[in-house]
Amino acid sequence: MRKPMAWWRGKSTPAKVETYTRWSFHFFAVIEVGTVGLTTFGSMAKPLAWWLFVMVCGHAVLCAVTASRTLDWTRGTREQPGRMLLALAVATAVVASVAMILSGTDWRPADEKTVAAATTLYVGVITFGTGTLALGTRNTRRLLQAVFSAAVSAAIVSLPLGLPGPAALITGMVVLLTAGFLAFTAAFSVWLLNAVYELDEARETRARLAVAEERLRFGRDLHDVMGRNLAVIALKSELAVQLAHRERPEAMDQMIEVQRIARDSQREVREVVRGYREADLGTELAGAQGVLTAAGIECEVSGSAAGLPVQVQSALGWVVREATTNVLRHGDARHCAVSLRVADGRVVLTVENDGVPAAEPCPELEKGAGPGRGSGLVGLRERLGEVDGVLRAGPVGGDGRYRLTADVPLPVTRSALAEDASPAPAAPSPVPHPMNEVTS
Repeated sequence: MRKPMAWWRGKSTPAKVETYTRWSFHFFAVIEVGTVGLTTFGSMAKPLAWWLFVMVCGHAVLCAVTASRTLDWTRGTREQPGRMLLALAVATAVVASVAMILSGTDWRPADEKTVAAATTLYVGVITFGTGTLALGTRNTRRLLQAVFSAAVSAAIVSLPLGLPGPAALITGMVVLLTAGFLAFTAAFSVWLLNAVYELDEARETRARLAVAEERLRFGRDLHDVMGRNLAVIALKSELAVQLAHRERPEAMDQMIEVQRIARDSQREVREVVRGYREADLGTELAGAQGVLTAAGIECEVSGSAAGLPVQVQSALGWVVREATTNVLRHGDARHCAVSLRVADGRVVLTVENDGVPAAEPCPELEKGAGPGRGSGLVGLRERLGEVDGVLRAGPVGGDGRYRLTADVPLPVTRSALAEDASPAPAAPSPVPHPMNEVTS
């Protein structure tokens, strides 16, 4: 049971909708055999009932195969199965004609049970056949024409076979209602499937645009910093060359100025990069909640980053950013909880989400474990290692939940120690500890 569940959880939301749609049409084949094919055994002779049952089974299998290939065409992975659709239309007409003949004619009378079974067979085959053929068109007008044509043909063909006018009209109306319902179901299923895929592509496009916008922002900031300085360096270098050709002593002053501007440029670039690499924890928490909510994931954020040291906020901000990216890119989460706790001189950030495929637990990513500078969780471990933090990540409970925990100690400061040493309202003052005189 665990393997099928893991197989289902491993699929994305569009893939789940596609699987559900395909198996729904396969289940229609089972319904056709159960409601149409089995009715012949209680009303007709055994040899004829078996032949009709085999015909209905063949028609149901042909409907299932046609539906599968037509869905492939809808998703753009196969050409339109024109021959398969034509074969289904011919098979539907043949089985329906046989059922109408068996329902009784002037030259072949039938009893009431046979008429009821043959009519059920006739209406059922046309209904399932028309509903499956509806998958082969993307034009609403053609879809309506196919349904009305099936209903009118059923009514017209009934008259030469000896059915009275009211009975023929009722047969046509029943075909119109049942075939129309199944055709509408097929068309709606295809529309829903395409809509889900388009929404998923839109979400990926939005994520790519966000990354591109961030790159443009960084490039713009870097251009603003370096553009003017490089222009000045080029101008002063050209001036220094001209002065050197004339053996003027001012050339050295110009080169000293170029050296100063180059050093200032290096410092400014480092500041830009440092600002880009540092993450504000409060901003990252709000941004994560906004991005996940926009992606259709319920996100709860608890805790406040106010008062935390800049280095701790930067390290935990990168944890929030990486965890949010993992929630969006991996699994199929519906709920995500982000909590920030400050207790006993430590900051604990927890990000937990559902919708993750079952997997083997990941080992703790603690300080000092793993290779050098990397990306993903390894990169987070190294960032946390700079502030003596620990990162743990892995599945929880075996029910598709995944938890990432970052534990960072707060640096000990004189003000913090003073707050810890302040007495509570109903408690005596604590005895000062010698370590209280030590600052970080």
